[in-house]
Amino acid sequence: MTWVLDLALAGLAIALVLCFVRVLRGPTAHDRVVALDNLSSTVAGLAGVYAIRLGEAIFLDVLIAVALLGFISTVAFARYLERGAHP
Repeated sequence: MTWVLDLALAGLAIALVLCFVRVLRGPTAHDRVVALDNLSSTVAGLAGVYAIRLGEAIFLDVLIAVALLGFISTVAFARYLERGAHP
C-alpha cells in the first residue's frame, strides 16, 4: 500500500510543479487564476495523501485550511477580474 501512496505523492508533486509553471507563464490573468485554484487543490490533495501515508490526523486540518483559503482566493480573484480591473 505504501508504494501506491508514494506514487500518488509523486504524481501530485508533478502536478504541483506544472500548476506553478502555468501560474508563472500564463498568457492571461484568467489562466493564472485557474492555475492558482488548481494549485490549492493539489496542495490539499498532497496534505490528504501525506496524512494517510503518515497516519497523522493533524494534516487533515491543514487540508481544510488550504482548501478554504484556495476557494476564497479564487472567488476574490474572479470578482476582481470580472470588474475589468486587470491589465
